[in-house]
Amino acid sequence: MTITVEDLAVEGRRIELTYYRDLNDPAQPAHPGIITGVNADKASLWIRLDGTRCNLAARTDFEGLRYLDEVVPVPALPMGRFTPERSDTNGFYEKDGVLLAAIGKDREDLIVIAEGREKAIAVARAYLDDQAWVDLDYVDFDNIRAHWAVFEWEPEGAESPWTVRWDAAEGDDQAVRIHYLPA
Repeated sequence: MTITVEDLAVEGRRIELTYYRDLNDPAQPAHPGIITGVNADKASLWIRLDGTRCNLAARTDFEGLRYLDEVVPVPALPMGRFTPERSDTNGFYEKDGVLLAAIGKDREDLIVIAEGREKAIAVARAYLDDQAWVDLDYVDFDNIRAHWAVFEWEPEGAESPWTVRWDAAEGDDQAVRIHYLPA
């Protein structure tokens, strides 16, 4: 009996994905994940890589996709409060050892997770300087304000994978000291 790609492409199957950009890399880094859905035509599927909250689309016959034997229930996305960590896919970037995230409608406001106002301003300035679209002469760094905040995961498919709540206080579960710089 011949097993086809369509037979292997089932929801819950564990996979390893090598990005297209890495196919010519001799090491071909493989990222583990799971199939979260298969389109009706069985030509494409949705994959969630381990440690991420977003799905990637792939063709079932993509050469960088390796189907593993294990088929398990698709785990639910974690919800609720979390402590931010560096993750380009979730919008947390690291600059000089400090986490920051661009938020707001046009991603013009910054959240900097740093101890101390001066460090937060220095990191915000360096990050914005790296972003060629920002003219530092028009950024009022005196507007940076310290807050206690909590970060919460949003459901899959939401406009942003997470939100930040400003009503936290020191000592609250997973409260983080942030500095907020409005545009």
